[in-house]
Amino acid sequence: MQQVRLFFIALQFFTRLPIPAWVGFEASWLQHASRYFPLVGCVVGAIGAGVYFAAALVLPAPVAAVLSTAATIYATGAFHEDGFADACDGLGGGMTRERVLEIMKDSRVGAYGAIGIVCMLAAKLATLSMLPPPLAVAALLLAHPLSRLAAAALIWKLDYVRGEGKAKPLAHRMSNAEFAIAFLSCALTAACLLAGGWMTPAAVLAAVLAAAAAALWLGRKLVLRLGGYTGDCLGAVQQLAEVLVYAAILATLGHGAWTGA
Repeated sequence: MQQVRLFFIALQFFTRLPIPAWVGFEASWLQHASRYFPLVGCVVGAIGAGVYFAAALVLPAPVAAVLSTAATIYATGAFHEDGFADACDGLGGGMTRERVLEIMKDSRVGAYGAIGIVCMLAAKLATLSMLPPPLAVAALLLAHPLSRLAAAALIWKLDYVRGEGKAKPLAHRMSNAEFAIAFLSCALTAACLLAGGWMTPAAVLAAVLAAAAAALWLGRKLVLRLGGYTGDCLGAVQQLAEVLVYAAILATLGHGAWTGA
């Protein structure tokens, strides 16, 4: 029952979805709720996939992709997109560690943040709209938990560098066992998609490698620039990994621009 409570606490923290009143709340629970970050991604992915599936029955794929993305943004309150924009501003405009952290804390969106969020959303919509509808549904179901696992990897391996902040309650370093629980959510999702024939092994492998690449590349940059991560950095890794997962899955179809030229 305590594990169920931790899942609902994670769902409440990372989304705007309501949770049962009986769950209750204790601040210390947040320190262990990050293990269910990818499982929350399964819920968000299911929302996005459901909206895409329903919309694609009567509307073209690009419209379904827009509605699906809008649904996931609404479900999370743009929590991760906001972090991505702040991280773009901080890492793009700050020359020193202190200046980067100062810019990230500023609620205003600068040029780097605006350009970054536009390019990220454009890439997300373009890749989703070019996937065959059944594969787009599967990609949504996999990308959301997998990208959140990439963000959880930062909590597992890096230090939180702010004294206070929106991710401070989650700043407790994840144990290997907690990360294993997070990994299991993604592994079960991938196994179900493979067993159901929704995705090929090549597509799943490409998606996993893409998410790992996002975590490794941005994680290394954060260590060099900040010495660790902030809440905005978690959102940045999640968004980058999600886009790269869609792109990697699309690449396995062999429909490159030069291929068809």
